[in-house]
Amino acid sequence: MVSKRKRVEAEGDKNIDANLVDTSLSFESLGLDQRLLQAISRQQYVTPTLVQAKAIPLAFEGKDILARAKTGSGKTAAYAIPIIEAIIRAKYNKPNERAIQAIILVPTRELAEQCLKVVNKLTVFCGKLVQGVNIAQNIPDQVQRSLLSECPDIVIGTPYRVLQHIKSSTLPVKSVRHIVVDEADLIMSYGYQEDLENIQKQLPPAVQVFLMSATLTPEVDVIKGLFCRNPAILTLHEGEAEAAADGGTVEQFMVNCSEVDKFLLIYVICKLGLIKGKTIVFVNDVDRCYRVKLFLEQFGMRSCVLNSDFPVNSRLHVLDQFNRNVYNLIIATDEADQIAPEDLVKEEEATTLSTQLSQKRSAKRKLRDREYGVSRGIDFQNVSCVLNFDLPTTSRAYTHRIGRTGRAGNSGMALSFVVPKDQWGKHKASSLDTAKRDEKVMARIQRDQKRNHGGAEIKPYVFDMKQVDAFRYRMDDAFRAVTRTAIREARTKELKQEILASEKLKQHFEENPDELEQLRHDREVHAVRVQHHLKHVPDYLLPEAGRRSLVKDLGFVGIHKTQQNRIRRARAVHKARSNPRRGDPLKTFKVRRNTK
Repeated sequence: MVSKRKRVEAEGDKNIDANLVDTSLSFESLGLDQRLLQAISRQQYVTPTLVQAKAIPLAFEGKDILARAKTGSGKTAAYAIPIIEAIIRAKYNKPNERAIQAIILVPTRELAEQCLKVVNKLTVFCGKLVQGVNIAQNIPDQVQRSLLSECPDIVIGTPYRVLQHIKSSTLPVKSVRHIVVDEADLIMSYGYQEDLENIQKQLPPAVQVFLMSATLTPEVDVIKGLFCRNPAILTLHEGEAEAAADGGTVEQFMVNCSEVDKFLLIYVICKLGLIKGKTIVFVNDVDRCYRVKLFLEQFGMRSCVLNSDFPVNSRLHVLDQFNRNVYNLIIATDEADQIAPEDLVKEEEATTLSTQLSQKRSAKRKLRDREYGVSRGIDFQNVSCVLNFDLPTTSRAYTHRIGRTGRAGNSGMALSFVVPKDQWGKHKASSLDTAKRDEKVMARIQRDQKRNHGGAEIKPYVFDMKQVDAFRYRMDDAFRAVTRTAIREARTKELKQEILASEKLKQHFEENPDELEQLRHDREVHAVRVQHHLKHVPDYLLPEAGRRSLVKDLGFVGIHKTQQNRIRRARAVHKARSNPRRGDPLKTFKVRRNTK
């Protein structure tokens, strides 16, 4: 429950007009410590982003901040910089004091790792003065207690992990001056509300609060009433954020197609190179993930998989390799962000008690990795396209997905496949239950994009199906090879490989970092019958534009070497002179005459 004092103070929220803050600020004008400025300069941050220019001065005034800004706008640095600066100033007054001064709450382990990297980069020149620890990583409790016993200045973790350490007295909170709730609109959907309430009861009364979110939802209002006292609310609309980011835009398109045509279109798009750059393909369940991967393998196209089945170390390594351009195509699931749409509430309430119990048991099994998430909180870098192979079930999930591209001033594209209701269920092998409501969900998404995201429009994209149909028979061959048994075997095989790889990442590769380059996540699974003829596209199937993009005129390429070894050439000449018949097999051919 929210205390009376919290409720009264929350009623006096002060909305800060975005136009009242000078966006021409520089980091030097903020009065930061020289070591922090040097670290900022090392990261090539020239000027603060919009959310940083507005949040940092308010943070120095001691105000609670609720900031809503698009993904990739620099929200992490917006709260990390003032917290680090405050810790440095506190250390000048009490240089020998060792105490935990800031707690950063995040919904997923991947985001915790990302936050720690940002903190480490900003404290690279004052590492002995300011230290951060990530307790969300999958390490034994004894190791975490040892890390916390050294009293790090900043503790990063999920609400569940933080609360467990507070209860066990290994994380003292009496000296905490800053609390951050990152991705506030997502953290409640992971079931952390009770944990947040218990953490709030343990915090000192004068703690400064940072709430960072991509959208303002009722869940954010709950967290605001729980933690904040008269917060400064920064609502940075998409248009403002894009202007501050040098014009980064996301063009949104949708394609109406049948369920089996999804596979045809993704084959044509990827094989003909219609999308340039790195791409994230979103699907709605894990089996679907492997079906698409095995399907693309039939055409010689490699892709890596990212889902909640993978160990944490493997997931982090996949993200790191993707950001370093080792591979360009990821097939990802974001099942943690799939929320039942509003029109299914009555149907869910009508379920039997036995069904509810089985769902609860299934939910408990999934709790073992409830901190997984792909569509939110993960720093995918330089993503050119987000392909919604399966449309998400909510407009919020759609916003989170397309937020992976068009970040930090870059342009991007989002393409979504929408199955009309009259086309659903006609091809059982490719059917998905969530596709039945694609039209309703897309209508809701379009309304939300126009109302809440600066009038963004999702344009229809029409393929020339006469040219695409020429590839259908090849698609059918590949799709028939990907059976349910093949999907199950591929999923089991790759999971075993990733478990082994995860152990190697945790042990061997810590001592041999160079060997990480040899560990690939986009290798072929080969759980299906490989049809090598599908890897090459015949010229007669290619449209003129596609032929020009794929086939380049290399000119004449000789079969033999232009320069032959002089010793071998001399030997060949000598053999030809000494035995002229030996060089001509027709002259050595002998026929035995039958005398009978």
